[in-house]
Formats: sequence, C-alpha cells, structure tokens
Amino acid sequence: MAKTMLVSAMAAISAQWGPLTTEQVAAARVQMEALAAASPDEPWLADLHRDQPASRELYRDPIHGFVLLAHFEPAALYRPPHDHGRSWVIYAVQQGESEMGTYGRAASPAGEARLVKRNKTLVKPGEAQVYLPGDIHDTLCVAGPTLLFRFTERDLKAEDLVAHQITRYVQRDGFWCEP
Repeated sequence: MAKTMLVSAMAAISAQWGPLTTEQVAAARVQMEALAAASPDEPWLADLHRDQPASRELYRDPIHGFVLLAHFEPAALYRPPHDHGRSWVIYAVQQGESEMGTYGRAASPAGEARLVKRNKTLVKPGEAQVYLPGDIHDTLCVAGPTLLFRFTERDLKAEDLVAHQITRYVQRDGFWCEP
C-alpha cells in the first residue's frame, strides 16, 4: 500500500509529540502545509474533493489524542470570534482562500470585556495559521468552496462538552463580547 501524505504527516506529528513548545508547533505547521499541498490524486484527497463534506474527521491519534478534520466551506461563510480553550490549533488551506482575523481583549469604558481586531491574514492554498491556547480568531471563506484542514491538539467537541473552556463571542451594540 502506498504511503500517502496524510499518513506521513500524521506519523511525523505523532513522532515529535510532547509538551507544547515552539519547535513542536513549527514542526506540526510544516506537516500541515505539506498536507495542504498534497496531490489531489491521492485517494483520500480525491474523495474529499468529490464529496465536499461540511466536516469530516480524517485522523484521530490513538496515543496522543490529536485530531485532524477537513471542512469544505462555501464562499462568505463566517465563523465569529472564538478560542479553542486550552488547545492549540493549526488551520491549513488546501483549496480556496480563507481570511483569518485575530483579536485581543480590551475593557470598554464601563469595564465590560470587548474584542479588538488585531489583524487579518489571507490564507491561500498550501499556507497554515497557528493559534495557541486562548488565542481568539475568526474565519471568513473569501474564495470558495474552500477546503480547510483543522488540526487540534485534542478533541474539541469533548473539550467543549466536558470542560466548557471554549468561548464563542457574541455581538452586542456593535462590539464582540463574551457571552
């Protein structure tokens, strides 16, 4: 059986797994960028392009618990500011383009926490963005459909249901605020 880029990338990330470090994140980012540049002739990627699922789990590491998901997103799909709790995440674009913004918390004159948009980055095919624990970001599919890979340090569905540590911000009076 031929070794695919998916198998190679996940094996490389698993082999260097450990506590969160700059080196670990950089190595995982390199693998995610390689995955985003994989040949569309690889069967797993050809299946994704054919099916265009809104979400599909591609890999779950049985030892370390990290998860790789694929998302096909239509043009103009916006995901409001959110964080990933205590997890770090890498988004990589395989097809299309996604604009990813980052935010910082600031206090309003009344002392309420609000978000201030720090910047936005246009992520193109073969590129990746890293978000560390607590980083706040949004995503906007600007050229779709976009095939986006999302690597997460842990299962975020379980994290959200059990630990309730993921924050999804809401808009109030024209500002993004904590719910």
